[in-house]
Amino acid sequence: MDLILWRHAEAEDSAVTDLARALTPKGKKQAARMAKWLKAQLAGREADITVLVSQARRSQETAAALPWPATIDERLNPGLASAAHILEVSKWPQAGDKVVIIAGHQPMIGRAASLLLSGVEQETSVKKAGVWWLQRRERDGRIDFLLRAMVTPDLLAGMEE
Repeated sequence: MDLILWRHAEAEDSAVTDLARALTPKGKKQAARMAKWLKAQLAGREADITVLVSQARRSQETAAALPWPATIDERLNPGLASAAHILEVSKWPQAGDKVVIIAGHQPMIGRAASLLLSGVEQETSVKKAGVWWLQRRERDGRIDFLLRAMVTPDLLAGMEE
């Protein structure tokens, strides 16, 4: 199983409600850049991809840059979600070739990455539109967990044509 934790891209500072905050023009570019990279990395695995988002507009707009449909899960909402919610919603660490992409919020994304990498939930900074890609795999009869990639949109800027 692959679990991709994707922090939403840059959003407006304020709106009528927190859930209504939209992406800024810069945020739309960040989301598009990261989505292009993810699409290339996941080529051939489209049938196994699930995209989950919160009810927040910024989370949905970030995921909308992907070519796959997203499912809203209120357990991922800002202020409510925890690392445990991410594990529950994603069904981590199920076996198989499933890919779950969660477009979510800080501090939840950072806390989940920390928990999965170190076994301890703690504050971990994740840049806007940044991706932490974790993988569960079986090798020689044992289960391994690894950090496959940690990418931010600014790292991809130099790779564009």
